[in-house]
Amino acid sequence: MSELVIVVDFLLKPGAIDRFRQLIMDNARATMRTEPGCRRFDVVTVEGDPDRIMLYEIYENDDAFAAHLRTSHYEAFDKASQALVAGKTVVRGGLALEASA
Repeated sequence: MSELVIVVDFLLKPGAIDRFRQLIMDNARATMRTEPGCRRFDVVTVEGDPDRIMLYEIYENDDAFAAHLRTSHYEAFDKASQALVAGKTVVRGGLALEASA
């Protein structure tokens, strides 16, 4: 099975960016440090839209992503960030071609 790509687009409530950024960076660092099935976890700011944060994640497979959703650091992030998020879109895909390949 090919690697799983997850793109998450968060629309934040006004004034929530600083707290959300702290929470998502803690989650991203813990993910990369403790989850061998996570290949990449980028936190992306959106030019011209200070209330949006996007994530670009690559997991070894569906099982690795499912395991991520059960970790204590993800659960803590999810719970703490709910009040900060106005909307969220999640897109799942496959890695078709690596530019470095």
